[in-house]
Amino acid sequence: ATASIAITHYIAHYCGSGDTARLQGLLLGCRKFLFRLTLAGSVLTLIVIKPLSNYFHYTETMMIAVLINTLFTLWSAFAFALCSGLGWFKRLALIGFLTVLLKILLVWAFTKIWATSEMAVLATAFALLANLILLYWRKELSPSGAVPVSPWNAEFAHFFIVSAAFSLGTICFLLGDVFVAQHLFSDDERAPFSAAGTLARALPTTIQPLMFVLFTSRTVQQTGVVVKEQLKLLGLAALGLLGGVIVLVLFRTLALKLTGRYSPEAAANIAPFAVTMVFVGLLQALSFWVLASRWLKTSLLFGALGVGYWLTLHTFGKNSAAILNVMPIAAGVAFAVMLVVWLQNMRQRA
Repeated sequence: ATASIAITHYIAHYCGSGDTARLQGLLLGCRKFLFRLTLAGSVLTLIVIKPLSNYFHYTETMMIAVLINTLFTLWSAFAFALCSGLGWFKRLALIGFLTVLLKILLVWAFTKIWATSEMAVLATAFALLANLILLYWRKELSPSGAVPVSPWNAEFAHFFIVSAAFSLGTICFLLGDVFVAQHLFSDDERAPFSAAGTLARALPTTIQPLMFVLFTSRTVQQTGVVVKEQLKLLGLAALGLLGGVIVLVLFRTLALKLTGRYSPEAAANIAPFAVTMVFVGLLQALSFWVLASRWLKTSLLFGALGVGYWLTLHTFGKNSAAILNVMPIAAGVAFAVMLVVWLQNMRQRA
């Protein structure tokens, strides 16, 4: 996620400024880095598989499947960054459609032959091969006469570090409860908690396309009339989140039954989970704006708030009832802090 955010930012920046040489250098460097990372990740998988499976209480086979999926996801993230940075949103939509189609077909085929969760994870990984359609447009990525120039400098390294803080904050806000539940909860508590969490986390996910449009737009231009359009995107994201939570709470029983994970406990968990994810989605929206604007100190604040949120859940969320009481409050406080800082930055730059 860190690399994807930084690469998206600089692809959009170089593309918007017409710096073809550094754009080509960035793309070439990313391909080399990912190839080496794939080799290193394969070796690392063999080393960490045993301790990771013990910590998360998964089988070693499942952890291998998860780590393979992670390597495929890295290449997919590069494809996503490429399309987002270049403004290829229609092509990105096509890739998304093909990925979903492949995932449905492969999960059905794999689990029909080998009905295991490991096969479902591997099928999800292979569905990411839909990104290979980008090879069809490879000539557009290598204009004739463009000599690659390395984009790696102190500015890029600084932005990469700040992007790491952004990614850390995002992971903590979205998955902090998962880490706590997996480590502390019993199996009986974890099942309904996980069912509610899966549905609620769809709320911030639904506004991700809007956020990447905002991110690339804000990266290229931060003044003039376009700022009003960027503010509209923030407003649409907020409306989408509020509408989503209303629909999810009203139809929580139906939604859980459709996923085959209904229980009275899971239905009761939906409301606090959904409210939490609204705050998380709003936090993400502000943080995308902040990072694209290169308000680096504020981006670091977002990372720190994410870590604080996770530590709060780990300290007070000893069971599902306790953590669901803490989550909306902790996320709401973090959003309030981020909003105040964002408004101060906007006022200073007005």
